[in-house]
Amino acid sequence: MTDQNPRLGILLMVVTMFIFAMQDGLSRHLAGEYNVYMVIMIRYWVFAAFVIMWSARTTGGLARAARSAQPKLQFFRGALLAVEVIIMVIGFVKLGLVESHAIFATYPLIITALSGPILGERVGWRRWLSVAIGFFGVMIILMPDGDVFSPAVIFPLASAAMFALYGLLNRYVSRKDPAAVTFFYTGISGAAVMTLIGVWFWEPMSLNDWTWMITLCASAIVGHYLLIRAYELSEASAIQPFAYLQLAFASGVGVVFFGDIIRLNVAIGTSIVVGAGIFALVRAQLAARRARSGAPTAP
Repeated sequence: MTDQNPRLGILLMVVTMFIFAMQDGLSRHLAGEYNVYMVIMIRYWVFAAFVIMWSARTTGGLARAARSAQPKLQFFRGALLAVEVIIMVIGFVKLGLVESHAIFATYPLIITALSGPILGERVGWRRWLSVAIGFFGVMIILMPDGDVFSPAVIFPLASAAMFALYGLLNRYVSRKDPAAVTFFYTGISGAAVMTLIGVWFWEPMSLNDWTWMITLCASAIVGHYLLIRAYELSEASAIQPFAYLQLAFASGVGVVFFGDIIRLNVAIGTSIVVGAGIFALVRAQLAARRARSGAPTAP
């Protein structure tokens, strides 16, 4: 068993979020120059190779990693993530990194809202209130006079909803499959789906952009490895709130490299959404601890 080191786990989580933000910038650049399906397909090919190598080193090897009690659901979950990535990258191109990430930050609130009907979890009034407050923050972000309200907002909104469903399915499949199996299907099914879609949209890429593509793929491997290490070194409850740093880092990338603007309504609305999301996360963790200890829950 890996020794716990919460401080190092938090540090790795922060570094991972920075790497993921750089990935978002690279994805926006490449998807702006080339077909988004091809870009995501190549990215998934490399990710699948990493997953296969990682799974081969786990207990039981590839045979154990591919042995799922619910393979159809696992494949759907991985395919859902691949489509979500496509939609989010399109949002980066059409709306920008700042606004896309500000709206995407609602996904923990969507998870809270859907955890009852999908997972049968009890969601108390405090968390429902946080959902309502969070979506009030979204309305501030989308203020018509704030220059964010446009048809393109459908992309990060749809992406947030799909990623929330993906997160719920992760929790659902974990009831029967270990994490190694879930991780394996995430890479393999995503690569399979993206190959079926992206192979028809292949186009030549300049040598300079192949350099960026290789950098994107390498950063994906490093980022996922560091994320795995972060969860090994620290409890999820301690490091999960730091995932919101990706929003801040990606906004910085958007401002510095793409000329995005952080408008006042976006900053205020995002603060409300993130605050509500962290509150919902903390309440969910408290409810889970009480459930494990047998104490009365008040989620």
